[in-house]
Amino acid sequence: MGEADRRRIFQTWLDQHRGLIFKIVRAYAHTEMDRDDLFQEVAVQLWRSVPSFKGESKETTWIYRVALNTAMRWLHVEKRRDRIDLQEAHLVLQHGPSPVDQQLAWLYAEIAQLDDIDRSLALMLLDDFSYKEMSGVLGITESNVGVRIHRIKKYLISKSKTVDRYGV
Repeated sequence: MGEADRRRIFQTWLDQHRGLIFKIVRAYAHTEMDRDDLFQEVAVQLWRSVPSFKGESKETTWIYRVALNTAMRWLHVEKRRDRIDLQEAHLVLQHGPSPVDQQLAWLYAEIAQLDDIDRSLALMLLDDFSYKEMSGVLGITESNVGVRIHRIKKYLISKSKTVDRYGV
């Protein structure tokens, strides 16, 4: 594969799947600075993976796999560091928290509490991946995907019943 083809494929992937990548990044990185770092790391890994893509799966499935694996490795490394985002803390103290969709923030916070596989499944479920695609990305059986998704939904429903609807 030539350099021009690699650049073209990479740019197409970023353009067409930026939302998918941001969704994964948001689920694994909780500060703006961390989200920027993780997005860059995912982009680097996508760049490196272009020559390995053989078209045996859909591009979306491939990108999801690369992004999820990168995010999980990144989170594992980040957990070993004890960092405080001073820039974000300063902005919150100075201006107060920025307005966000509280229900969406709650959902991402709950998804962030799940283990790596369940977190990945929840994100793929939100993106309408089939059980077959999910099993291919994560390397687990379709029936395991179904069982885990059922448990995730049950967990989220039970957690949502304990949340104040107006003060989420």
